[in-house]
Amino acid sequence: MQFSILFAILASTYMMAIAKRLPTLIQSFRYQSFFLSLATFLAARHENSVELLCVSILLFLLKVIAIPHLLLRIVRRIKANENIGLFINTQLSLVCALVFTYVSWAFSRQTLPAAGETQSFMFTVALSVILTGGFLMIFRMKALTQIIGLLVMENGAFLLAALVSGGMPFFVEISIFFDVLISMIILGIFVYKINKLFTHIDVHKLTELKG
Repeated sequence: MQFSILFAILASTYMMAIAKRLPTLIQSFRYQSFFLSLATFLAARHENSVELLCVSILLFLLKVIAIPHLLLRIVRRIKANENIGLFINTQLSLVCALVFTYVSWAFSRQTLPAAGETQSFMFTVALSVILTGGFLMIFRMKALTQIIGLLVMENGAFLLAALVSGGMPFFVEISIFFDVLISMIILGIFVYKINKLFTHIDVHKLTELKG
């Protein structure tokens, strides 16, 4: 996988870490998914693999077109405040994302000491994407942001699987894509119902209902 594409995936991850508005976050996720789809397409062309080509097309259709469109439609339909709501400000969020990258790099040096530069950097990017996705789920207030965080973690897991095992079996990948799509539809309905009942989708406000 080319270094430039890995850098682009990492850069889009940093963009998500510092995003203040939902449309910006969704667009950054779209960029990340596009570069992941492009990397898969180039790998398919290099290996003459029809299965990888199908995976790259599904990645593009679902995570570059369908899911971002669905998320933006939810934002417009529920007329949610586009501000994400930050538990941690953007500057500190970027610092955290950079720390995740450094920790991932250090861990890759310990875990894969004999790996080449490309494999080591790919592992670093994959683990950094997973950690940043988890960060978005924990330190952002909107329910939609937590959904995106989960999707970002899935992107990182896909990249990690491509490195560790040479890619998941084709039918497993297909089933995961459809699971993601169905989950997105269910979560979209769930968020819409939350907003309809409580007039907001701020997770920290929903905790006030406990007790």
